Amino acid sequence: MNSRDLPLILAASLLAAASVAHAAYPERAIRIIVPYPPGGNIDITARTLAPGFTEALGQQVVIDNRGGAGGTIGAELAAKAAPDGYTLVLGSTGTLTTAPALYPRLGYDPVRDFATTSLVSSVPLVMVIHPSVPARNVKEFVALAKSRPGRITMASAGSGTTNHLGGELFQSVTGTKMIHIPYKGSGPALVDVMGGQVDVHFDQLSSSIGYIQGGKLRAIAVTTLKRSAQMPEIPTMNESGLPGFDASTFTGIVLPAATPRDVVMKLHTALVKVLRMKTTRDSFARFGADVLESSPEEFSRFIRDDLAKWSKVIRDAGIKLE
Repeated sequence: MNSRDLPLILAASLLAAASVAHAAYPERAIRIIVPYPPGGNIDITARTLAPGFTEALGQQVVIDNRGGAGGTIGAELAAKAAPDGYTLVLGSTGTLTTAPALYPRLGYDPVRDFATTSLVSSVPLVMVIHPSVPARNVKEFVALAKSRPGRITMASAGSGTTNHLGGELFQSVTGTKMIHIPYKGSGPALVDVMGGQVDVHFDQLSSSIGYIQGGKLRAIAVTTLKRSAQMPEIPTMNESGLPGFDASTFTGIVLPAATPRDVVMKLHTALVKVLRMKTTRDSFARFGADVLESSPEEFSRFIRDDLAKWSKVIRDAGIKLE
């Protein structure tokens, strides 16, 4: 054997060893970082996926809650984890598109620092008003707001939250101007809308559905492109004269960017299998989420497009957070 052939033989051996190692993946427990405290929509979504993931991958899948800084601490932790397929994160609108648009100096880049698998779910926002507000649809509300410039009040769960940005997007595309009133959470915002102190709120349907059904709130439209399976009688913004309007909260599984492609695809295959399970779909329906499914490439495009959309909304609205 010629000594000049040794580097080639060594390289081939290393590639073969790596291929075998990847083929054996996974060989131990996998963690899904949830970058929020237990109990919220993102946490519930992850815990819904975990049992099916465990079954599909043949290894225990555990949830690791790492809340703080609006989800960005957990997202950064995942971005900087070893790219071996054993640390995933359930990304969402907050961590992958709105936070990067609001805080340009984050410790991670949602496009550059993550490998994508598939979108997982979408939770619609619903535009709700107090029943005394004289509008029964989007067209009537827009006419009302334009007749009362700067007098219609809009509640949110806080500056920079998804429902705040959903309301800003609505104003941008309709040419209306409302007074933003931020609260410390969606609960207090809903209380004041139901009490008539504030006119409108763009809330997650899962939070508002009981009050809508009880007649305490009037639902004008949902913010997804398709009607919600939970309340199919509520029209979409798209159907109500605002083409392409979408301000939903999405989730999807991502992992460190340098993770080998074959590992990413194993996770994608397992995730799609879980998303197609009846138990997953039934569980999502109970908390107002619609199941999504995509290729890694489609998910990557979705992140880029959503980031561009919210960056424009934030820039046009002049929203600046420290």
